[in-house]
Amino acid sequence: MLTAVLSLSGALVFGAADFLGGLAAKRINAMLATAVAGLTGLVLLLVVAPFLGGAWTAHDVLWGIISGVAGAVAITLLYAALAIGPMSILSPLTAVISAVVPMAWGLVVSGERLATLGYWALGLALVAVVLVGFVPERGAVRPSLRGLVLATGSGLAIGTFFITIDQTSDESGITPLILNRGVSAGLIFTALGVLAVARAMRRRRRYAVDERMPRAAAARTAAPRRTAVTAGLRLAVACGVVDVTANTLLLLGIRAGDLSVAAVLGAMYPAGTILLAAVVLKERIAPVQWVGLALALTAAGMLALA
Repeated sequence: MLTAVLSLSGALVFGAADFLGGLAAKRINAMLATAVAGLTGLVLLLVVAPFLGGAWTAHDVLWGIISGVAGAVAITLLYAALAIGPMSILSPLTAVISAVVPMAWGLVVSGERLATLGYWALGLALVAVVLVGFVPERGAVRPSLRGLVLATGSGLAIGTFFITIDQTSDESGITPLILNRGVSAGLIFTALGVLAVARAMRRRRRYAVDERMPRAAAARTAAPRRTAVTAGLRLAVACGVVDVTANTLLLLGIRAGDLSVAAVLGAMYPAGTILLAAVVLKERIAPVQWVGLALALTAAGMLALA
């Protein structure tokens, strides 16, 4: 029961982090928003680490680093896949793969065993993941091979994150999350630096044109941009705080029980995003998503009883 509660709660909170990250990405570069959120999470974890404790063994450090690499790859591929679209297909595809990979690992490799009700619940939960992650689009076209490959890669990377975190010991506390955030933020900031240098080299000619722009016009253009950047950075910081909370809940859920259960319920993260979008942005939740939410709660209840 504890695994089901913690994992589903973590998924909903993680969905809230995605919502904040999405708002931030509309105001600043998506990768910058991700990097700022990761750095914020790292700082928060370092602040609370002395109070929560956690062993720094070579085993846990290694798996924490691997999870950080997996996380950075997952985010990069996910953004690339959703940018290509259609989201209505690629989003649930990513979510399902991210659930199936650690579920298969737990049941086949680790030898986890569930009651009959538990297996039925896992199947129902996978259906819920597809329905909750479905994003209705008008005139959506069939996904390209590149989009399918990117979405599949992102799902595999997210699933790898679950598996690697599961390899850490209970005595490590939040140490794996500290390493995860540190490595992810470092990789993304490095990628941003490389992209910034390349972009600067391409824009040298544009700078010459901008210098001829009247100062008053330049000031009018810069002021709204500064306001948007400031708002975006604040949202990214909030995203980082919420994201760390979600990952902590998911880590506790994994350690409280079976990886297969925690991973499937953890893949319900789109639920938090669509619920917040409905409340804050007044976006309509599609009927198929309501069905998915109902099935997710049903599956969670069944897993708690299994």
